[in-house]
Amino acid sequence: MGSFGTGLNALDLSGSSFGLGNGLDVQSIVQSLTEAAQANETQYTDEQTLYNSQISALTNVGTLLTSLQTATQALQDPAGALAARDATSSDSSVVTATANSGIATGNYSLTVTNLASTAVLASQPQTSATSAVGAGTIQYSIGGTNYSISVSSTDTLSSLVSEINSGNYGVTASIINDSQGSILALTSNTGGSGGNVTNLSDTSGLGLTQAVQGQDAQLSVNGVPLYESSNTVTDVIPGVTFTLTGTSDAPVSVDVTQDVGQASTAINNFVSAYNSVVQAINTQFTYTSGAASQPPLFSDSSLQQVQSTLATDINYFTSGNGGISGLSSIGVELQQDGTLSVNSATLDSALSDNGAAVANLFQGPDYTSGLAGQLYTDLGNMTDPTKGVIALDENGINQELQDVTQTISNFNANLQLQEQQWTTEYSQVNATLQELPLLIAEATGQSSTASASSSSDTSSTSSS
Repeated sequence: MGSFGTGLNALDLSGSSFGLGNGLDVQSIVQSLTEAAQANETQYTDEQTLYNSQISALTNVGTLLTSLQTATQALQDPAGALAARDATSSDSSVVTATANSGIATGNYSLTVTNLASTAVLASQPQTSATSAVGAGTIQYSIGGTNYSISVSSTDTLSSLVSEINSGNYGVTASIINDSQGSILALTSNTGGSGGNVTNLSDTSGLGLTQAVQGQDAQLSVNGVPLYESSNTVTDVIPGVTFTLTGTSDAPVSVDVTQDVGQASTAINNFVSAYNSVVQAINTQFTYTSGAASQPPLFSDSSLQQVQSTLATDINYFTSGNGGISGLSSIGVELQQDGTLSVNSATLDSALSDNGAAVANLFQGPDYTSGLAGQLYTDLGNMTDPTKGVIALDENGINQELQDVTQTISNFNANLQLQEQQWTTEYSQVNATLQELPLLIAEATGQSSTASASSSSDTSSTSSS
């Protein structure tokens, strides 16, 4: 604690205007002494401000490191952006396609002769969906399974739809309205020829007949003839889904390639996140000549450690790998200030021509030993909430902040006691000064009385 002065000994009355009996302005004097003493608190509040600034800056860097870790994980993930695939068709009116992440790239030739269809039974038009239909029984077979639907005299198309769809009849019921009335449609739940309805018998008043014949799709993939019960073909090429939309005598080409767009976006996101961290660190390490103060983390050793680790990881190098040895091989260049820049043309070319090698650069053969794998691990260590370098640094500064905050609290408590002491001391002085005229008057009166008495005694002696 700093010294608060010496109470009465600190009183300076030079230049003051007070007279006997006027006293002192105790409040002003105590306020002046308090303000002078508070100047000693500045060193502690300055430290408090610095520690708060350091914690804020570290928290910001920690947040940016976490964002970088997320962007890095997208490049490390075996099912992530670098594994994304794009499937394109030379004629989407015949076939379109999608491809799962991570599958091998390739080219496929398809010829579609017939599209698959699903069997449909249709009734004769009824007056309305709520009109009663004739009683009877509907019987049929689908794929060797026999079904029977009982129709009562009170049933309507609407009630039959509810009954059929809530039961197990191998079909899905719906109502179709046209100019002639309402029609009950029963669509087989099994597509293709295997869903055809056979042995149809209808003794109700519906008059069901087969409106659509179920048939299989007929196609060839790379010259191999195939029959499929659906126009969505998922079991021919693992990870590739073909959707048949039409027929054609000429083969249609489907190319499964690296999804350059997704991969490029992920790499650019990574670069942006990395640059944000580097720029935040650069700001803390920028010295300004003649400035009253430097950035709060200007000489922070933990931040220097983070900077060093990032610089080491980003300069990852691997031999072979189809010529993709480091970030510069894919158009990501290191700048003088430590940030990265992206040459989009070079990056897109690398992804298009050698996507597997680009993925290997970031992932390695085990998804952990590549650039992204190593950086992701280091980022996890740096941002660990208990053992990470950022957390440990923040904890240390927080402890110093708590200490100086307690020091300020103690200082203010002591100053408050000192104020009370000063008030008491100067109040006593003030009371004394206000009493002086009376004391002087009393002393003067006593002196006059003593003088008169002495003169009287002298005169009496002379007369004798």
